[in-house]
Amino acid sequence: MQIQVAKRLQHTEEYYFSRKLREIEALNQTGQKVINLGIGSPDLPPHPTVIDALNTYATRPDTHAYQNYKGILPLRQAIADWYRNWYGVSLDPNVNVLPLIGSKEGIVHVCMTYLEEGDEALFPNPGYPAYAAAVRLSGATGIPYRLEEKQGWLPNLDELARRDLSKVKMMWLNYPHMPTGTPATSAFFNEVVAFAKQHEILLCHDNPYSFIRNEQPQSLLATAGAMDVAIELNSLSKSANMAGWRVGMLVGAEARIQEIIRFKSNMDSGMFLPVQMAAAAALALGRDWYDELNRMYRSRQDKVYRLLDTLGCTYSRQQVGLFVWAKIPDSYPDGYSLSDAVLQQSRVFITPGGIFGDGGNDYIRVSLCATADVLDEAYDRIVNAQVKVADKL
Repeated sequence: MQIQVAKRLQHTEEYYFSRKLREIEALNQTGQKVINLGIGSPDLPPHPTVIDALNTYATRPDTHAYQNYKGILPLRQAIADWYRNWYGVSLDPNVNVLPLIGSKEGIVHVCMTYLEEGDEALFPNPGYPAYAAAVRLSGATGIPYRLEEKQGWLPNLDELARRDLSKVKMMWLNYPHMPTGTPATSAFFNEVVAFAKQHEILLCHDNPYSFIRNEQPQSLLATAGAMDVAIELNSLSKSANMAGWRVGMLVGAEARIQEIIRFKSNMDSGMFLPVQMAAAAALALGRDWYDELNRMYRSRQDKVYRLLDTLGCTYSRQQVGLFVWAKIPDSYPDGYSLSDAVLQQSRVFITPGGIFGDGGNDYIRVSLCATADVLDEAYDRIVNAQVKVADKL
């Protein structure tokens, strides 16, 4: 019996990393284990107080029931306090905050709330593949907007304004940008808010990297007038080492929160209460936590720079976030070929930039989620295989 998948999935492929992990596992069975420098999954645990909060509440008999669809007030208050303390954004925890089971689910919730067949949505190229996938699943048409190194990896709003935007309902943004590591400027945020107001477009800003290798976290919602045209997603996956805990948030105007919860409340039954209390503890961490996190990532970035130098890649040292984005040498046709060469010859996996859109074809991305010893071993493997790699250099 053959059952056809729904049309919404016919042009939606399995997530690249899902397929690649199977390939890596097969290589692991053949001998030397692959060093995976592709995925941005923090390798260190959350702060001990976060784990203590989880343990304390998980042992109580009264914390295992279904929870409020909007999350518990202590978590919403902690999110509002976090936004005020670090971003300078004032939020009412009762109406402006919606906890999420990871911000990735929020991307789908937003698209399913506002988009349908006939609508269009703008998303970055290169950019996080989930934006395009969520737009496609909603039935809307995704319109990629090109980001280029020569323009500082910022969208050309004048060029966008010259196209027909009459069907565009939404624009996805992500700064600090993944995969390029580009931080946004306040001037750009002002410009994009004005652009959205002029064209009546909802800005959806995804902001999970603002604390990593960055001393000045920014929120789009700190921009004057942004609350009228924008919502923001955020996450504890990177900033609190809680990727597997699946804790995110959506913040915005009361009307937006109420609209999105109409969809979300039909998709889940709330987050485990001990996880919510642990998340509140993570949001209360002070500057010492972020300073130590960034000290560790900066020590790792230097080892990644050395690895990239060996491969003949070029990169900006002004990047922030959890990865290093690098342009490949001209002797390789694209990042896929360099990634495959390194994987096959060195058993080291680095991400080809093309998975983020064809605007990333000439680039690769290396994760900082590996210990110094692992990064040293990856470097040694690549150096030892350099004769073979050099055939193409």
